[in-house]
Amino acid sequence: MIKWLLISVFTLIILGFSAGVALFVYYAKDAPPLEKSKLVSKPSSVFYDKDGQVLADLGVEKRELASTKDIPLTLVNAITSIEDHRFFKHRGVDPIRIISSVVHNTQNDSTQGGSTLTQQLIKLSFFSTKTKDATIERKAQEAWMAVNLERQKTKEEIITYYINKTYLGNGYYGMLTASKSYFGKELSSLDLSQIALLAGMPQAPNSYDPYAHPEAAKDRRDMVLRSMYRYKTITKQQMNEAIAKPITDGLQPKADNKSIPSYLDNYIKQVMHEVQDKTGLDVATAGLKIYTPLDNAAQQKLWDIFNTDQYVHFPDDLFQVASTIVDVNSGAVIAQLGGRKQPTDVTFGLNQAVQTNRDWGSTMKPITDYGPAYEDGIYKSTGDIIGDNWYVYPGTNIPVYDWDKLYQGNITVRRALWGSRNIPAVKTLAAVGLDNSQKFLEGLGIHYPNMQYSNAISSNNKPDDNDPKAQSYGASSEKMAAAYAALGAGGVYTEPYYVNKIVDSEGKETVLKPVRSRAMKETTAYMITDMLKGVITNGTMTNGIIPGLNQAGKTGTSNYDDNAYQQAMANLDGPYDGSSLAPDENFVGYTPKYSMAVWSGYKNQMTPVWGSKLYLALDVYREMMTYLASTTNNPDWTMPDGIKKVGSELTLTN
Repeated sequence: MIKWLLISVFTLIILGFSAGVALFVYYAKDAPPLEKSKLVSKPSSVFYDKDGQVLADLGVEKRELASTKDIPLTLVNAITSIEDHRFFKHRGVDPIRIISSVVHNTQNDSTQGGSTLTQQLIKLSFFSTKTKDATIERKAQEAWMAVNLERQKTKEEIITYYINKTYLGNGYYGMLTASKSYFGKELSSLDLSQIALLAGMPQAPNSYDPYAHPEAAKDRRDMVLRSMYRYKTITKQQMNEAIAKPITDGLQPKADNKSIPSYLDNYIKQVMHEVQDKTGLDVATAGLKIYTPLDNAAQQKLWDIFNTDQYVHFPDDLFQVASTIVDVNSGAVIAQLGGRKQPTDVTFGLNQAVQTNRDWGSTMKPITDYGPAYEDGIYKSTGDIIGDNWYVYPGTNIPVYDWDKLYQGNITVRRALWGSRNIPAVKTLAAVGLDNSQKFLEGLGIHYPNMQYSNAISSNNKPDDNDPKAQSYGASSEKMAAAYAALGAGGVYTEPYYVNKIVDSEGKETVLKPVRSRAMKETTAYMITDMLKGVITNGTMTNGIIPGLNQAGKTGTSNYDDNAYQQAMANLDGPYDGSSLAPDENFVGYTPKYSMAVWSGYKNQMTPVWGSKLYLALDVYREMMTYLASTTNNPDWTMPDGIKKVGSELTLTN
């Protein structure tokens, strides 16, 4: 009887074991493949300024990867002591640990997991970490994959993956990220108490947050230290000394976890667009190191000018300014802001600095009218005469008016540009021809779907709303700064850029070379520059003079049509002084070093810029360019061959 009973018991055991094995195999066959890409954690993308200093990081996970050689043995001992003390003895699944956890869980109120570190890594890399998803099927797949992983990877590789994969609270992924964020140190520089805290956090990172729950964090840290002593990786004295330290020892003040500082928001947005356009990489997920030409000090100065009363007195918080600054010689965008008083809780908001929906007015004249006129030989001298008298737009009965509704008769081209006269500008465009002007502007990065004679004095354009390129037509501070930079660079246009170099997560380096082309003759650039220098000293913007600085520039004021003018009049916010009303007021200026374009106005175009507000764009330029001039030397432009000076005028000799 006993014999048959034993046979039955063993039979049942064998059948149960066989059924278990069969079920395990059934579940395991559907396990996902061991893709290295899922084991290797992607670091967050990091942005650097022109000096190689970190600006910001961005990613789904804030993570910096540690290499195996940089991981201290003490950290390995801490992790294995608390998580898997037999890590270096098992092959992915530890039967002894499983039996031990079962016994513990039947005898205690608390639960103890039977998963090895390898299994934990598999779970973090391939499966949901939610308790409700911890099914028998998933556990079987997890175990099967862990065994296979141990066949393919060394223990050193596996624990490195784990150290880089774990979450440690406050948005920090990976223990190197946590080390730098919590303690301001590399992993190799942590003391024993700090190592123990990090080693203990992955099981419940929010509960063991040393900022929010210091007591729980200390209890967990001390548990790790006792485990390390139990498994003889530290001495009793080392344990006691580490336990005696407060949990706040070496802890850094909690950082603001906003990935992108507000003053960098607009610039980083353009960096991301450029990376996507030129490489196809998604910055948010690719784990890139992105090196930019941003001058961080200049960017902060521009932010201060926009958002404080220290430099420029703005009438209200609704008044807007947008600006781009370009390095004349390289084409690099060194600073950019798309607005002032922008919401600080919005990431990648509107960047008016690159929008083409506002009118740049008379700043178009040098590059739409006079530039191509000298390029094509229509004018030979800055002293050539042109009539400022009654005139209509070609092919229409619509008269052209100057800003003062007066006529100055025959004047030189220089005087026409200094005084920003509209009639000579339109006459010049008529002589150049719309097609020739359009081609010239294309060479400066400014595109129109079609040109009209009104573009002689305006960047307004009417692209098809269904045209996917609609936002690229017309002018913006970015486009204008780059176009004027070509004037300052002797006629060489460089497409404005925001990225110098990209290093991917594998260490592959990609250098993005600036796109350059000759947009005009050197003589053309010099003739226009020489006249625009006089705009500052003798023309419409003498309050833009910066002592000792060689600079050139042009104002630009847009206009309302008759119907819109009446609506704008109704929106005046104070006693009207009889000054011009404009939707937009602009200034573009440049030196041999920098080109800066400034747009100003209200988001609502029917809220007019008038009175002292008409000078704010220039005020912003003056303050910023004064700062930039203080950071570098200030040479003058050198007159090229092919030009001679006769009295106060310049003449082309060939």
